[in-house]
Amino acid sequence: MIAQSFVNQPNVYRQKYSISYDKLMAKRRSSSSRKPTLVDVAKAANVSAITVSRTIRSPELVSPQMRIRVEAAVEKLGYSPDPAASALASRVTHNIGLLLPSLTNTVFEDVLDGIYEVSEETRFFIQIGDTRYSALKEEALIGTFLRQKPAGLILTGFEQTEKARKMLSSAHCPIVQIMDYGGTPIDMAVGFDHEAAGYAAAAHLIECGYRNPGCVGARLDARSRRRLDGFRKACQEANLWDERRMVTTPQSSSVGLGRHMLEEMLSKDETVDAIFCNNDDIGIGVLVEAQRRLISVPDQLGICSFHDMEMTKHMHPALTAIATPRYEIGKMAFEMLLAEIDQPQSVKKRIVNSGFELKKRSSTKNLAGKF
Repeated sequence: MIAQSFVNQPNVYRQKYSISYDKLMAKRRSSSSRKPTLVDVAKAANVSAITVSRTIRSPELVSPQMRIRVEAAVEKLGYSPDPAASALASRVTHNIGLLLPSLTNTVFEDVLDGIYEVSEETRFFIQIGDTRYSALKEEALIGTFLRQKPAGLILTGFEQTEKARKMLSSAHCPIVQIMDYGGTPIDMAVGFDHEAAGYAAAAHLIECGYRNPGCVGARLDARSRRRLDGFRKACQEANLWDERRMVTTPQSSSVGLGRHMLEEMLSKDETVDAIFCNNDDIGIGVLVEAQRRLISVPDQLGICSFHDMEMTKHMHPALTAIATPRYEIGKMAFEMLLAEIDQPQSVKKRIVNSGFELKKRSSTKNLAGKF
């Protein structure tokens, strides 16, 4: 039936895809029994499956250079779009799928606030999935979301399973991966460099004069591990690293856990004089425990936390922190999706480094006496 429909309307087919019908049929007759897929075409053209799908469905929305590459791959492989599949794929909803590692972590509440800031004035609804820091749960949720034909997807990080990445590469909707930078996105991405953030924290503590720096981290996903890797790297470059001064746990972060982690750190090396905490809950806990032990902050112990939640600036002393633009990342991610939904391939800068900022406060030494 597919071949017959092309016979009846060969001119329309030639005009839309700029491919010779005779050459296409010859290639199909000479090919193996396995029909080439959209993913095969994407690999041959060195583009995403999303781009191939857009070129086939709406060639006028794709740049001439991109169209030529895709059309050449279609002709070479003898790929034939399935009208039934195309019709099914076109029935998208007004849902935007959002997958977050946690719905209780206030870090992601800020991301969600940024998304809602933009989405409230649109026709789209946000459908949220909680992956609970599990790649397999994320994979299952991706499959569920894609079967519902979302208008777009927002994911956290780049560490999807191979199966999940294959599903996403074949998706007929724009995708934005958030809260990370430096990996290989499926479509678009906005986030910051976690290793650079950890490095910046160590560099600040060393600049303040601390000579026995350590770090603590809870629930170490890939992004958290890279922060600690960056911290270690800076300390090693300054010949100040001691592996005893890294304390980690798979437990969820909390203030109470931060108190316990300082206790464990001191039991391993009581000379530690500065600590980078992988998030603010841990940082507050370390400060509380230090004060309970009558350890002077910042004179005897410097503390730098990560994310810079509202509470950090109200502690006494206020916590130095690496501030991350969570709200802005959520807002930008949704704006990128909207632009792509409205006009495919309209987002020129598809990988955005949101950056981070070191907020110097009174939990670390000020050698110049200015903060």
